[in-house]
Parts: sequence; C-alpha cells; structure tokens
Amino acid sequence: MSSRDDILASIRSANRNAGRDGVTVEVPRDYHRREDLPAGSPALLELFVGRLKEYGAEVGLASNEDEVTALINRFLASCDTVVVPSGLPKEWVKAAMAHHRVYLDGPGGQIPSSALDNIDAVLTSSRCGVATTGTIILDATPDQGRRAITLVPDTHVVIVDVGAVRETVGEAFAILSSNPTRPITWIAGPSATSDIELSRVEGVHGPRNLKVILSSLGEN
Repeated sequence: MSSRDDILASIRSANRNAGRDGVTVEVPRDYHRREDLPAGSPALLELFVGRLKEYGAEVGLASNEDEVTALINRFLASCDTVVVPSGLPKEWVKAAMAHHRVYLDGPGGQIPSSALDNIDAVLTSSRCGVATTGTIILDATPDQGRRAITLVPDTHVVIVDVGAVRETVGEAFAILSSNPTRPITWIAGPSATSDIELSRVEGVHGPRNLKVILSSLGEN
C-alpha cells in the first residue's frame, strides 16, 4: 500500500467514525473577537493608519465633503482614466469627473477586462477595515463594485468610513456576517509578491498603488 492509500484510508476511517456513539468534533472558536480599542477611538484609527502606511499605502484624512473631494483629486492627479462602480455616491463620481475621463461599471454595462487593463485607476467605497492587520474589506455592494474593477487598474483609491474600522478580524467577520454570500476582497496594502529569489514584484495580483481616504462623514 502506498502513502497515498494510507492517507485516504485514514480519512475514510475518520469519516465513518464521525458522529458515532456521541462522538463530536469541537471546532475551537477562541480567537480574539474584541480587544481594548472601541470603534471610532483615536487610538484605533492611529493603529489603522500606521498599519496601512507600513504596507506602503498612502492615507488621507477627511472630516467633510470638501476634504473628500480634495483627496480624490489629489490621489487621482497622475491618472487620466478612472472606473467607478454604479452605486458610488454622486458627489464622489462628480469629483472624479472634474479632471478625469470616468467610466461607469455596473449591472447595466460591465467594462470588459481587456478595457479595464487600459484604465489607470478605480475609485470605490469599502465595507469595513481591521486596524490590527491594516486590512480593508470590500463585499461587492453597489458602491464598491465587482471584484474585477478593483484588481485590474493600477491604482485603487478607496474611501473607508472611520465608523466601520474595527480592531480585530473577529469583529470584522461580525459585520460581514449580515451578508455572508457576498464575494469578499481583503486588501492589505498595494499588491506585491516575491519569487523564489525574493525579488519583490508589485502589481501582480492587484493595484500597485493603494490610496486610502479615511472619512469621518458618517460621524457628522
């Protein structure tokens, strides 16, 4: 009998025995769900911003609509073309349109991947963020769009509501659980990978440039 046969036999035996004679398998759920930093606290936001910057993201803070608009224009300054999801707030779409050629992507007309490859940037909202890991999470709602538009363009400008930032991954899962069937995208800094010789390559699996607008509009 080969090693493969041994492994498969062990799996079959475990499957047969599972649930017999009151035997159950307890899945450990003792990971951290909540720590010491409440949502919206200065310490939590400082941690989140620090993690994002460690990963190479550019971060701007906005407390009103004018500041959001100014940051959108600043972060898109080097881009000529921008794709936006159909559900993005009109004020943000208007800001992008002021100096750039904007393409709307949505259920009524999706931009082909070949065309996305020639678009410089994407502007979206987000679902929530995780401070300890510096992660931004998208779940494909209309203001975030489908996954393709956030993975193909070279620059991603994403707006994160400070009220949606949590300290731990467990807390973020609690937010995501309200719509568990949506496709999830986890972003932890600009896309980067290393080959076997440890040569760092950026932009392979997503945008090379991540620019984050941390907005407190929802707090006003």
